[in-house]
Amino acid sequence: MAIFKVEGGRRLKGEITPQGAKNEALQILCATLLTKERVVVHNVPQILDILQLIELLAAMGVEVERLGENSYAFRAADIDLEYLRSEDYHKRCRRLRGSVMMIGPLLARFGVGYIPKPGGDKIGRRRLDTHFLGFQKLGAEFNFDKADEFFSVEAKRLKGCYMLLDEASVTGTANIVMAAVLAEGTTTIYNAACEPYLQQLCRMLNRMGAKISGIASNLLTIEGVKELGGTEHTMLPDMIEVGSFIGMAAMTQSELTIKNVSYDNLGIIPAQFARMGIHFEQRGDDIYIPQQDHYSIESFIDGSIMTIADAPWPGLTPDLLSIFLVVATQAKGAVLIHQKMFESRLFFVDKLIDMGAQIILCDPHRATVIGHDHRLQLRATKMTSPDIRAGVALLIAAMSAEGTSTIQNVEQIDRGYNNIDGRLNALGANIIRLDE
Repeated sequence: MAIFKVEGGRRLKGEITPQGAKNEALQILCATLLTKERVVVHNVPQILDILQLIELLAAMGVEVERLGENSYAFRAADIDLEYLRSEDYHKRCRRLRGSVMMIGPLLARFGVGYIPKPGGDKIGRRRLDTHFLGFQKLGAEFNFDKADEFFSVEAKRLKGCYMLLDEASVTGTANIVMAAVLAEGTTTIYNAACEPYLQQLCRMLNRMGAKISGIASNLLTIEGVKELGGTEHTMLPDMIEVGSFIGMAAMTQSELTIKNVSYDNLGIIPAQFARMGIHFEQRGDDIYIPQQDHYSIESFIDGSIMTIADAPWPGLTPDLLSIFLVVATQAKGAVLIHQKMFESRLFFVDKLIDMGAQIILCDPHRATVIGHDHRLQLRATKMTSPDIRAGVALLIAAMSAEGTSTIQNVEQIDRGYNNIDGRLNALGANIIRLDE
């Protein structure tokens, strides 16, 4: 197990470029299973979750060719369906939540989809009902083996239909879309997720020969086709990394330029940081954050405390609430962080409280933060990364703290952020990776 030793109190300076989007990559790589032809993908993030998915695809029979540092070619011409019943397949899937999005492509192309209960972050209940209800509406038979925690769906032929999703699940929408593109007839999906990464998936599928309309809205119409062909695709930059770096700059009172952010696809993220009092400038497709000794949280027009809550796109992504929470600890003013989706995602605040942060955990979903306005530094401490996003929030806290902190279980951070210690050290941080 690796740990980070983080010397706090160092200001950063320079330029940093976000990696390719993890959440987009999980969808796009699963979509390569929909065709026997070659699919080339660029800006693939070199992070643990994505590398594990690539290894899983190769084990299934997909020909994988690395074309460059962040570019791959995939050719799923000869998939070993028997492998889906193997213990090795089960083992790989259980440690990777994104593997659930292979079911839609497998079901559409081969008529079967098998997967054990997937792994991933321990941030509360993350139900899969939306996925399987959608497959059933397309005509698939669903079975769940409770003893082995094993899901299976089968269908001789999927048929298009109208469906109203019970929640605007991003992975659920992606999975159903990938199943519907090869179904007979027309599928209409209402209350569909419409995040930029899902838009990217739909556009890629259209280039492969799919017929999807309504992209960027919550009403998708899909005319089924008989087969899909190859294509070339480039990932967007990761909006979660962009948000993490904005928060990091403010928290450490640093001057940073974040390069090539695809600003138009950041949605409400920049505006929410502005409401935290953080100054920045859009310079072309870059974001420049000047050194800022203080930032003040706005209040609502009636004077009530600012609330920052997650919501389906175009609302704020839940993956950034941990960042907003930690940044608030050194702001002037107070804010209520309302994490609606995952009931365990705020439990890392006990470590911030140990560091001297003023936080009241109201319940599993809400925390009130009263900022120090940089009058008091957080104290260094020893902590453990519980999930990807909380891990980076704790890293930001450690970088702003007085003294040297230890962060354990940094493999969780590695799942979502490539070489984060090396990239930040190049800007002036002092993060040492050690084997415990």
